[in-house]
Amino acid sequence: MRTSEAVQEKAPDTSKNTMAKAAVLEAPQKVSLVEIELPEPKKGEVRIKLEGSGVCASNIPVWEGREWFDYPVTPGEPGHEGWGIIDAVGEGVTELKEGDRVTALTYKAYATHDIAKEDSVVKLPDALQGKPFPGEPLGCAMNIFNRSDIQKGQKVAIVGSGFLGTLLVQLAKSAGAEVIAVSRREFSLDTAKKAGADHLIQMDDHYKIIEKVKELTGGNFCERVIECTGKEWPLNLSIELTGTRGKLIVAGFHQDGMRSLNVQMLNWRGIDMISAHERDPQKYINGIKAAVKAVEEGKMDPFPLFTHSFPLEEMDKAYKHLTERPEGFVKALIIN
Repeated sequence: MRTSEAVQEKAPDTSKNTMAKAAVLEAPQKVSLVEIELPEPKKGEVRIKLEGSGVCASNIPVWEGREWFDYPVTPGEPGHEGWGIIDAVGEGVTELKEGDRVTALTYKAYATHDIAKEDSVVKLPDALQGKPFPGEPLGCAMNIFNRSDIQKGQKVAIVGSGFLGTLLVQLAKSAGAEVIAVSRREFSLDTAKKAGADHLIQMDDHYKIIEKVKELTGGNFCERVIECTGKEWPLNLSIELTGTRGKLIVAGFHQDGMRSLNVQMLNWRGIDMISAHERDPQKYINGIKAAVKAVEEGKMDPFPLFTHSFPLEEMDKAYKHLTERPEGFVKALIIN
């Protein structure tokens, strides 16, 4: 009896899961679910059992296909908006432990598990327990807001009221600004209104929009304009909505070629044009920490904007919603 007990104690635990699942883009607009070996954290790393990940508009080119991409894409890529529970800790990690609920900068988050460096992880407070928290885009919104230098009483136009634009409406209102939301879809304008926008303008006729903003601002246009579309026409529209010595903040992700800009207007009005995209990972981490605080303080409420969710097995539907943007769509999440 003792011998068999000893053998039983030494027997390997075959019940331990050694496999993970990940979505892989095999070719443009073709995605499948594959099993991969469970990644192991190295020195200074943790493994996160992902509860989910946001689906980012920057994924559109690789989903649609461009000549510079190689397929199949690495499993889990280009997911980078994950959150979940730490389930393994590598050597040398001191500030994190198994069981911590976190959000992180990882790069293969369309999966059940992903690896993150300790300094790329942000713990989530108990107040956010059970709530989805794609840290990267929320941190991005905070970084853009901080770069915008919005002051109380300023008139601020936000061009494009998708997920990012609506978060910026909330943040600009929290700073005491008067906010003009300009967007193409009626649903987006309704969303901006619920977020606190003071004025709503349909993005249809270039010159009518300019005249409307001119009227709303007493002919002075806006001290701050944030462009969130990533398209050429709205970017040039944003230049014309920016007042003398104002700031134009480029928050849209311009990823499909060169842009022709009205530099004459930029020069004439002395406009500061700021690209608010960060590339320093620590800046992103600082932004995520600021986002956690802003949500806790009620200055930003992303949860009504998570309009669609899909299991990892339906990654193709998530991509299609991202590109086709059906009525009622703002932001999609992958939920494991």
